[in-house]
Amino acid sequence: MAYRSKVALVYLLGFALDLLNMFAASIAYPDIARQLHASVTQLAWITNAYMLGLTLIIPMSVWLAARVGERRLILGSLLVFAIASGLVAQAGSIESLIGWRLLQGLGGGLLLPVGQALAYREFPATQRAHFTGVVLLVALMVPALSPAAGGLIVQALSWRWIFYLNMPMALLAFGLGLLWLKPDKPTRERPTLDARGLLLAVSALSLLLIAVSLASATATRHLAGAVLLLSVLTLCVYIRDGWRKPGAVLDLQLIKNPSLRLAMLIYLFVPGIFTGTNMLAVLYLHDLGFGAAQTGALMLSWAAASGLAIMLGKRSFNRVGPKPLLIAGMLLQSLGIVTLMQIEQPAAGPLIIAYALMGLGGSLCSVTAQTLAFVGMSAEKMGHSSALWNINRQLGFCLGAALLSSLLGALGANGFKYCFLAAALLTLLPMAAVLRFDASKVLALLNSPALQEKST
Repeated sequence: MAYRSKVALVYLLGFALDLLNMFAASIAYPDIARQLHASVTQLAWITNAYMLGLTLIIPMSVWLAARVGERRLILGSLLVFAIASGLVAQAGSIESLIGWRLLQGLGGGLLLPVGQALAYREFPATQRAHFTGVVLLVALMVPALSPAAGGLIVQALSWRWIFYLNMPMALLAFGLGLLWLKPDKPTRERPTLDARGLLLAVSALSLLLIAVSLASATATRHLAGAVLLLSVLTLCVYIRDGWRKPGAVLDLQLIKNPSLRLAMLIYLFVPGIFTGTNMLAVLYLHDLGFGAAQTGALMLSWAAASGLAIMLGKRSFNRVGPKPLLIAGMLLQSLGIVTLMQIEQPAAGPLIIAYALMGLGGSLCSVTAQTLAFVGMSAEKMGHSSALWNINRQLGFCLGAALLSSLLGALGANGFKYCFLAAALLTLLPMAAVLRFDASKVLALLNSPALQEKST
């Protein structure tokens, strides 16, 4: 097996573990609530705590990787994740469970950007679209299968085994990383930690995640606005402080890269908005009389269309470039949301079409955006770009759901159609940026003779 394949497999195992913990855990909420006497708000923090740990550690990933080495950091993160999973499984109270979930998120938050940077660095630009397709197939399969698998585990054993079973998977990834990953190159450089920048970045992200959590409840929505404003002000101070600072915790100058900037914008407004749309669709279809099983089955058409889009995207990126794929993807997802908006009574056919269009369009944008983000990135900048990408990815999922749920709360139970209309328009918001984007440089890079020779 080629070394790049070994690196990719270790990263994909860590990525699958992260997805498993985001989607499988929710199926255990009723049993956790009953055994640990948890309220609905506390149950929400089972996911929020994991997301908080995941997001807050990412800004430190570049400094830690330079300080201790990427291999050591990945192996250490896998051990932390495995230990935290065991502690979550043994939690005797909801408070301790939430605390251990935070630790679990800290471990997972280092696996994503560091493993992703290490893997993408091994693939030449012409093969990064193919690798992105593999990554997104994992991102498709795990959320599709993990709720059903989690339900079987809870029924046959208990909710604790959802977390116990993380341990052998994490230890398998640890063992493969120990055997396969090359030792870190010794270096005399000891980068100093940008403590002020880290404090500002972590504070801005923490306040933003807290604002998102507060926005989900009507009683705290006004407070959420104040916390959001404070988050934005803190972010502005952070950007001003770190924009040109040598050794900044994150290289913000990378945002000036047109490909990375456009890819991040697409991820916020296409996959991010779909997260919120799907959440509202579950409530809307429940009001129309659809059962949970019927609604869940609609994701099968979404998954099938997503798989087709991922295959199409990874095969077409090098040939036609990102613009046609992004334009088609935005239009298809927007059309799917508009189709969903037109449904006023239970009808399986139109719903299957709506979800298939959203899956086809959303995943076409996802595979194209992630490839575009890293296709021309140099090896030395891969760590910083991966950290920025993963922060943006996590925030996209949070903000899309928070924005649309807050809009529904403001409009009331009869506001679903207006929310879907807003989602369809938001999906198209990056269109102007896509049309202005100069894709010729990307195509020239992919078709350069030197790069073609390197990839063979």
